[in-house]
Amino acid sequence: MSNQLLLLEDVEDLGRSGDLVKVKPGYARNFLLPQKKAVVADTFTLRLQVKLQEERLKQAAADKVESESLAKRLDGLVLSIEVKVDPDGHMYGSVAAHDIVSLCEKENIKLEKRHVVLPHPIKTLGAHPVTFKLKEGIPAKITLHVIKEGTVFSPEETPPV
Repeated sequence: MSNQLLLLEDVEDLGRSGDLVKVKPGYARNFLLPQKKAVVADTFTLRLQVKLQEERLKQAAADKVESESLAKRLDGLVLSIEVKVDPDGHMYGSVAAHDIVSLCEKENIKLEKRHVVLPHPIKTLGAHPVTFKLKEGIPAKITLHVIKEGTVFSPEETPPV
C-alpha cells in the first residue's frame, strides 16, 4: 500500500516541490510528514499544487542562473590539499567531500557537501578530477592536487600531475 502525497519541498531522489508522489506508508509517516516536506494529497491540497508549481518554476530559474555563475567560477579551478603520509608514501586517512567543500570556502565559493560528486574518498597522492552537480543539474569540474605535507613549491611551479 502506498500513500499519495503533495511535496512542499524538493526531496532528493523523490521529486520537486508541487509534485504528486506515491511513497510507502513508513517513509511518509516517519520522514516526509514530520519534516513538513509533504502533505497528504486530497481535494484541498490539489489547489495548492498549482501554486507550488508556479513558485517552483520561478525558483528553478533563479537557481539555474546562480548555478551557472558558480559553475563558471569553478570550471578550471585548481586546488591543493596537504595530507599526512607515512614513510612508504601512503596517506593517513583520505580526502572526502567535506574537505573539498572547506577548500572551496577558503576560495570564497559557497558549496554544500551534497554538491560534490565523489564516488569514493580520495586515498592517493596526485591530481584528481572532482565533479560537482549544482542546483538544477548544472555540472562543474575542478582539479584537486593531493600533496604530501611539507612539500614546498615555488610560485611559478605547480604540483605534479
